[in-house]
Amino acid sequence: MWVHFLHYFLHFVAILGIAYWYRPEKWRVNYLLLLLTMFIDLDHLWANPIFDPNRCSIGYHLFHDTFFITIYITTLLVSKNYFLRLISLGLVFHIFTDGLDCFLNETW
Repeated sequence: MWVHFLHYFLHFVAILGIAYWYRPEKWRVNYLLLLLTMFIDLDHLWANPIFDPNRCSIGYHLFHDTFFITIYITTLLVSKNYFLRLISLGLVFHIFTDGLDCFLNETW
């Protein structure tokens, strides 16, 4: 139960802290952009079943694959664009959160 709470806390509440830390005067826009990175989970709709509590999303779903993770990290490190870096940060944090979930559920 606490693992699910932690998972959703990181996905929805912790990103509020990231939004404020990234640029305090634009925290509302930042938070909205970070929330929009949740669309990475659209790839869950292609799985059967859509939700499986015993399945690790890292490496299983398309946008959670190492190819895309490499793109997210590279964009975060290389890009000079404010919005692109923030979106990349949100995607990397999303992957971190999902990876932590896999680790804590021992499904990795």
